[in-house]
Order: sequence, then C-alpha cells, then structure tokens
Amino acid sequence: MNRVFIIAEAGVNHNGSIDIAYKLIDEAKKAGADAIKFQTFKTENLTTKDNKMAEYQITNTSKIETQFEMLKKLELTFDDFLKLKRYSDEKGIEFLSSPFDIESARFLCKIGLKKFKIASGEITNIILLREIGSYKKDVIMSTGMCFIADVENALNILIENGTEKQNICILHCNTEYPTRFEDVNLLAMTTLEDAFKVDVGYSDHTEGMEVSIAAVALGAKVIEKHFTLDRSLKGPDHMASMEPEEFKKMVNSIRNIEKSLGDGIKRPGENERKNIDLVRKSIVASREIKKGEIFSESNLTVKRPGDGLSPLLWDKIIGKIAQKNYCMDEKIDIF
Repeated sequence: MNRVFIIAEAGVNHNGSIDIAYKLIDEAKKAGADAIKFQTFKTENLTTKDNKMAEYQITNTSKIETQFEMLKKLELTFDDFLKLKRYSDEKGIEFLSSPFDIESARFLCKIGLKKFKIASGEITNIILLREIGSYKKDVIMSTGMCFIADVENALNILIENGTEKQNICILHCNTEYPTRFEDVNLLAMTTLEDAFKVDVGYSDHTEGMEVSIAAVALGAKVIEKHFTLDRSLKGPDHMASMEPEEFKKMVNSIRNIEKSLGDGIKRPGENERKNIDLVRKSIVASREIKKGEIFSESNLTVKRPGDGLSPLLWDKIIGKIAQKNYCMDEKIDIF
C-alpha cells in the first residue's frame, strides 16, 4: 500500500445528531479523507451505569456525570448508521465505525463494512476480538494504553479466529485527549512494525498535524485524526480534533510527503541529471602550462564545469608530464 489511508475520525463528534453526522461526512470528503469513521455502540452494552468519566472527558465537557449518562446522549441508532453508510457511499468516501459490543459488530458486518476498526479500549475484549476476527475482513487496530505483549495477544486472537495477518494494520497511539508531544513516543510505531511484520500507522490525538506527518515519513500506512466541524463544541473529543480546513492542509501535506519518499534507491534523479556537468568540477590549468612541464599543485586546480577529467583523478595527474601547452582554465586531457 503506497498511498496512506487517511481516516477522519468523527467518532461521537456528531453530538448525537444525525444531521451533524451528515455534515461531517460532507466536510471529510471535501478535506480529502479516504474514510469517515464513527463509533457504534449501545450504551447499555458498553458501560455500567456508575462508571466514572475519564479526566479528559470531564475537562473537555466541563461536566461531571457518569460515562453512561454522557454516552447515552452521544448514541446514534442502527438505522442512523445505515443511513450514514448509504450517504457515505453516495459521496464516495469509505464509511467506517468502531463497534464497542458484539451486537454493534454484527450490525456493521451485516451492512457491508469493508474494514473493521478496533478501538484501544477493546484490545483485551476477547469476545469482541474473536467476533471481528471471524469476519475475515481487513482490520485496523489501535493500541493506546498497551504494552507490546497486549498487542501480540490481540493480534494472535484475530489471526486464530480467521483474519489473515497481512490484512491487519496496527496503529500506535496515546489515549489522552489531547496528547502532549512529549507523550507521543512515535518511534514505538516502528517498534510494532519490526516486532510483528505488519502494516502500521498512527492514531493522532495531538494538537496540530506535525506528528501525523512525521508518522508518514516513518512509514505509517494509515493515519487517523479526530475530526470536528467546530473545536469549540461541547463534547469529549472536540478539543483534540481538527476542523475541516486544518484537516485539508494535513491531507495535502501527507500527499506531498508520499511523493517525496520515493523508492529508497540512492541515485541521481532524472530531473537533476542535467545539472551534473554544470555544478561538478574538472581538473584545469591554474595558469599557463608549457609542454613538458610536470603537473603539480602549483599549476593545476579544479573548477566548473564537470565535463572534463574528474577531480577524483587528481592523484593520478599530479607528477605526470604535460603533452601540450595549456592556457589558464583549460581542461586537462592527458587521459
């Protein structure tokens, strides 16, 4: 996969409104994303009623309530997701959604998702991993909060249940929203690639686009970035999300990085071959040289252009006898 797969992670940034979700699809398409991703869950299947909110959720929503209360307001129905899938298909952007329970996973499989995204929090959810593994689809798995052993275990569960290893992409990430630069540990992405010999990528919760672009330069095949219509909206993830114009700039930057990576073979580019003779140098006379004189550092130098004897032959020329007269700046042509 040469082209980086860029996911606009809408998540729950629709704030429970299908109309906002439609707008997120429109804006993600305009921004150049390859896919728009939501989160599919039934709150009753996802969390207990007394589970506390994470610190970042309290900070980002300016509200203290249970996760159940927060998530219930952000829940869309299966019928909503079916409509969003059809709308995404019409718009020409791939529809993705992370399932957080078995019922949601089965629904997403039924409506024809090509890829399944596993959220970091589900990395130890063996029953969900077995379910998704049995679909034998492409899988993108986030690994926030994980030790490498956690990743290995989840990978093995997917493979044991039918998913081909080459169809799995592992995303490095940090699950703080937003993530500080000093907490990113981006080189862990290449550690995952080396350890498991699978495609890797980065799920970015930092502010800005620098880390996503750096991840592409390090070999990321998938970039996931939270996406919102307006970062000032209330909700757990808006503050760590990109608005459409920012997202578009990130996509353009990633596409430029893709072009610049090349094939890794060090050789003159076709576009620069014409410059070789113009900017390299040749061995020339530094003053008039008479036939019979011995070439030395006192009568030779190197100057542009480079269409004469290469300076690499300097040691072979020094000490030889001039076979003709040379004017100053004339190229030496003893060989």
